[in-house]
Amino acid sequence: MVLTILKRLLTLAITLLVSSFLVFGSMYLVPGDPLSFLLQGREPSPEAVAAVTEQYGLDRPFVVRYLDWLGGAFRGDFGRSFQFRDDVTSLVWSRLPTTMALLVYAGLIIVVVGVISGIAAALHRGRALDRIVLVVLSGFAAIPSFVAAIVLIAVFAVQLQWFPSFGAGEGLGMIPHLTLPAIALAFTFIAMLGRITRSSMLDQLGREHVEVAESRGLSRPSVIRRHVFRNALGPITTIAGILIAGLMVSSTVVEQSFGVAGIGSLLVSAVDRKDFPVAQAIVLLIVTVFVVVNAIVTVLQPLIDPRSAAREAAR
Repeated sequence: MVLTILKRLLTLAITLLVSSFLVFGSMYLVPGDPLSFLLQGREPSPEAVAAVTEQYGLDRPFVVRYLDWLGGAFRGDFGRSFQFRDDVTSLVWSRLPTTMALLVYAGLIIVVVGVISGIAAALHRGRALDRIVLVVLSGFAAIPSFVAAIVLIAVFAVQLQWFPSFGAGEGLGMIPHLTLPAIALAFTFIAMLGRITRSSMLDQLGREHVEVAESRGLSRPSVIRRHVFRNALGPITTIAGILIAGLMVSSTVVEQSFGVAGIGSLLVSAVDRKDFPVAQAIVLLIVTVFVVVNAIVTVLQPLIDPRSAAREAAR
């Protein structure tokens, strides 16, 4: 276990280092440049251009800028925003709680609905409930987040007026404000997790030890809980970790649609305005969350399924 954790930590560090270089470099491959945004379309004197270039370090070699940026990132300093003229770390930090609340809300919906629907379909394989669940999950998978957002706003915010359609609210008021965004964000991920849960449960239901347990007189609920669902948790947990980590990427569209002031909408604004420091910080944050969540899932996998530890040791 200790060796596995050390391997994962080393892999995590290398992945983040490579990702940081790609994140920093990719920003300079897009059309346009930060200097044109900083000058706001004006035609300044060569002295003014030189002053702005020096102020933001745009005249230094690429490698030097990357190393300076990487060193600042380790200290939590990502520079100043071109657009807001504010500290990037403070700007992102002020938006992060809203996005995290949205992701936690959507994650709970995904796990509860996805796992329950997958279990129900597996336990009623070939019956009406199984077919209904599969049709509903297929429908969820075919609905993009922005389409779901439009439909939810039109029905539940405009027609029925059950939920607000704009903003994130404050305190407990965040729950009704974030309900529609969380549902819109969860649709596709519910379909993925539901299908994986169904497949994993069906795989375990067909195993010999399940038949042996039933033949010994164990009750059906006990067999499902102890011998089927427990062994099916491995793939379910792995996919759930990947999906939840990917929510940060999908949240950009949903936050824009509902006017939620989170880091997703901030990323869209930063890319649109060529605000490189903000875009680099948010993209690196998303990559870090994705890599860390997957590393945690990998480390926890042997605790959920001891057989995976034996397979890892055999390698």
